[in-house]
Amino acid sequence: MNFNLDVLRIDPKQQLARLSNFIVDQMNNVFHRKGILIGLSGGIDSACIAAVAVHAVGKEKVVGLILPESESNPISGEYATKHAQSLGIEHRKVDITPTVDSIVQYKWRDEFVQKLIPEYRPGYKYNITLPTDLLERASFNFYLLQVQIPDGEIKKKRLNMEEFRTITSFANIKIRARMLHLYSEAERRNLLVTGTTNRTEFILGDFCKYGDGGTDIEPFTHLYKNQIYQLSEYLQVIPEIIDRQPSPDTFSLPVSDQEFFFRIPFEKLDYLLYAWEHKVPKDVVANVLHLSEDAVERAYKDFTSKNRATAHLREGPNTLE
Repeated sequence: MNFNLDVLRIDPKQQLARLSNFIVDQMNNVFHRKGILIGLSGGIDSACIAAVAVHAVGKEKVVGLILPESESNPISGEYATKHAQSLGIEHRKVDITPTVDSIVQYKWRDEFVQKLIPEYRPGYKYNITLPTDLLERASFNFYLLQVQIPDGEIKKKRLNMEEFRTITSFANIKIRARMLHLYSEAERRNLLVTGTTNRTEFILGDFCKYGDGGTDIEPFTHLYKNQIYQLSEYLQVIPEIIDRQPSPDTFSLPVSDQEFFFRIPFEKLDYLLYAWEHKVPKDVVANVLHLSEDAVERAYKDFTSKNRATAHLREGPNTLE
């Protein structure tokens, strides 16, 4: 294989036609629905699929739900609204805070975080991060809880796996709550719930089972994040979203996708993932991306580990037969 910096380049016009045909076929011939429903997050993937859907079925058949909760970044809703307005699609905002709180109360989460960092108080901002320097040095995947106190100081605590799972289980409730609202709307109006998971997220498992991974269709699982940006620029997604740093937006203290999950800068990530998928020799990858072979080896091992650990996310429930 001739691995180079053009391997991720797509023909946006051709991809748009392919995606449009898929969406039309799924809506009309497979699910027999009247339109498309998309959860608009203010991020690049949902903005791009909304633009693709408008091209495929027309703006009159595309509906966007903006689903913030009390800890969402306000700018997410602003960007989602602006993009929906630019597309001319029906959209509205639904605060899912009561839904989340009815499943597991924010108060319970606050009490748990306070046990870990005593300075924490309800309303303080927090997030979870991983070391982001995987290409620079070997390091373990240890998770760090960070709390910002009012004077701006960041208090930190290294989490064990039980603590990490407990906090992220609450974050996942937010993601699954959004899907409850999407399906309530979709079933009432006979709409097709369209997912936004790209190939980078799909292969490495950066999505929530029965949350953003619980949709009717997933048109983007063959396109790396890099390619979503190419398509978004072609479709003239608003620049605020294109220029925005990708983030899960499930913690009150902002954190990027690189800090929370990928550990590799996005300008290198998709090239490395493509090379791993296509079994490109490490020395070739290192030469093209100006990395050491050790760095490529660390990336390959991380991809293998994430892909294996999240295999169940890409499959249906196990059955006896």
